Amino acid sequence: MRTWMNTRSSRLAVTFSHPFVLAGYAGELPARACEVNVEEELIQGLSFVAYRTAATYLLVLGRGGQAGRTELRMITQSDLETAQSRASGFDTKQQS
Repeated sequence: MRTWMNTRSSRLAVTFSHPFVLAGYAGELPARACEVNVEEELIQGLSFVAYRTAATYLLVLGRGGQAGRTELRMITQSDLETAQSRASGFDTKQQS
């Protein structure tokens, strides 16, 4: 009998080449490499192993007077893609 973990996590590096903003957070974040943590949970009841994203977090390092501060900010995949798009200078959302 196999025993599967109910959750798993992965990390990836994302580089923002220009300052960017995240929905729901005040202020602009500086251009830099950031770590994204993705938490996934096992989908029960399938005849194969599959996971769905439960939460996505962006690790934000403090700077200036808050240099020792680190925040783990919950974001959506859509928020991440929008921030990457804007930071690259190419915004796929139309402005009204």
